[in-house]
Amino acid sequence: MQLGIIGLPQSGKTTLYKALTRADVPTDMSSGRMEVRTAVVDVPDDRVDALARLYSPKKIVRTKVSYADIAGLDGSANKDGLPGQLINQIAQMDGLLHVVRVFENASVPHQAGSIDALRDLQVMDSEFILNDLIMVERRLEKLREEHRRGVARPREVTQAEIDIFENLQAMLSQDQPLRHHTFTPEEDKVVASFGFLSRKPQIVVFNIGEDQQPLVYTSPHPHTGVVSMPTKLEMDLAALEPEDATMFMEEFGMTETGLVRLIRMSYDLLGLQTFFTAGEKEVHAWTLRRGGTAKEAAGVIHTDLEKGFIRAEIVSYEDMIKYGSTSEARNKGRLRVEGKDYPMADGDIIEVRFNI
Repeated sequence: MQLGIIGLPQSGKTTLYKALTRADVPTDMSSGRMEVRTAVVDVPDDRVDALARLYSPKKIVRTKVSYADIAGLDGSANKDGLPGQLINQIAQMDGLLHVVRVFENASVPHQAGSIDALRDLQVMDSEFILNDLIMVERRLEKLREEHRRGVARPREVTQAEIDIFENLQAMLSQDQPLRHHTFTPEEDKVVASFGFLSRKPQIVVFNIGEDQQPLVYTSPHPHTGVVSMPTKLEMDLAALEPEDATMFMEEFGMTETGLVRLIRMSYDLLGLQTFFTAGEKEVHAWTLRRGGTAKEAAGVIHTDLEKGFIRAEIVSYEDMIKYGSTSEARNKGRLRVEGKDYPMADGDIIEVRFNI
């Protein structure tokens, strides 16, 4: 999973990046130049720790997430759109964390001269919408010329693609990001290679001060999550030793960090889930799309397992913790033998039987 962190200058996006990655980098990336910092981090998951206590494995492997702190967006895109290098960076991301400033700080002036979170949110949306509209209109121009000549493809095929792009054009012209639209499989096949920026699912992170109340906001667009978070506090908390962090959280009545909640929201937003393989050699967390089958899960582990798939033996995480071992779960009738089309559930522990 690759997530890009975006936001206007002085919004606190690099502070969030530091909190998520524990990277020791300068907080200020406000030069206006195109810059990208990336880091791959383990996804915190208490279930991995619980399974490790059961099996005492030689190796523990957690799921990974890649974060990219992307600088260069300042709300000033002109009629030519965003620079190609910046577009390419954002287009590579599976989703976006859009940091929007809510905190007040006289020593860190806002480029617009005042704090207005909803205005800033619209500025970034408009920048992406403008860029996508330029791409759509260029594509429509080529398609209409192709349809007129009728040489490369049958006209009805070209017309079907024109209809799709005209629909996108109408949506963007009404200032609606493309994530507002749920694409059909046919539409997705046509537009998937274009990397439209406003189609990226995103979590809006309202960056509040430590003493501010969460900003209440419901996004009108699907495929958009919203969370309020004091990123400076989260960065300071992430820098503490685990014991000190636990004491700090207890003192402030926190049951989990905002970062854990943000990662969970990211999985929900992208339609992902976690399954496990577990034994004395290794406890391993894996990522799979929701609705993914046992055979697909086998392929995530290793392509040979998918090719030679025979069956899967499944125990839920809850049953494994309750009964303490696969053999005891089997004795209690809680181990299930499933075929290739079984839809994996979040937390399933799988052992694949296969033959190559």
